[in-house]
Amino acid sequence: MKLTVFSGRANPPLAESVASSLGLRLGQRIIETFPDDELYVRIDEDVKGHNVYLIQPTNPPVADHLLELLLLSDACRRAGAERITAVTPYFGYARQERRVKGSEPVAARLMADLMGTRVDRVIAVDLHNPAVEGFFSVPVENLSAVPLLAGAIRPHLIQGQTVLVAPDLGAVKLVQRYADILNLPVAYIHKVRGGTGDVSVRSVIGDVKGRRVLIVDDMISTGCTMVSAIEAVMAEGCEPGILVAAVHALMAGDAAESLARLPLDRILVTDSLRIDAGTTLPLEVAGLGPMLADAIKRLHGKDF
Repeated sequence: MKLTVFSGRANPPLAESVASSLGLRLGQRIIETFPDDELYVRIDEDVKGHNVYLIQPTNPPVADHLLELLLLSDACRRAGAERITAVTPYFGYARQERRVKGSEPVAARLMADLMGTRVDRVIAVDLHNPAVEGFFSVPVENLSAVPLLAGAIRPHLIQGQTVLVAPDLGAVKLVQRYADILNLPVAYIHKVRGGTGDVSVRSVIGDVKGRRVLIVDDMISTGCTMVSAIEAVMAEGCEPGILVAAVHALMAGDAAESLARLPLDRILVTDSLRIDAGTTLPLEVAGLGPMLADAIKRLHGKDF
């Protein structure tokens, strides 16, 4: 079964990296937005009987990128593709995995249901909540970029003087995974989030005074959680030159501006989302292309 890789418009540079790591060129397709805001998609490749992989994170604008993915997959299906896998390193709506007040939809489940109508499998990277995998009616490969990020940040650590910090209780398990790889002590921050999205830090649990700090989370969205965490460890007397590591760099709203005002030495992220080339943040990007390509090779081999 021939392997073919297409890219949506969400993150073409990542798709190029994946294709290059596979020794392939990206499949030809046309995607346009009509004046009435409707999307037009056309596959300009023969995919009959092919094993197709669609590289398309569902990042903002989430609705557009999700619909684009569904249209691409439908086009491939109607053109005779044998199997279709959605490679969505960032899965939008993953944080809406439960009802809080009882009157909301479970949006993550709905998005999973929609994707399951048009693809045979999904490849994701560090889902915000691993339980989201159970929402899909098709197999999910939830890869982790933690080993990649931990390896990239290791040269910047000072053993015996660096402490890992979880910005909230929800990131404690994630921080422990970094700690197991890097052999570093752990601290965490107890916070309370207000109804408007504001974050109030209550206390830092653990010793960060006089030590270099590495704050890790699965994503940086609006930056409120990360900014409050940085301010909290600074107030506790940590060493200057704070390190940050996050898998997904959403940088929504004023996140970049808020982080740029703080004394950060380095922000390590992946390219699961397209990175703004004009950013003034001290970003270091760990590429997911080879990791995703390895997963595709492994799964493609199982399809024979």
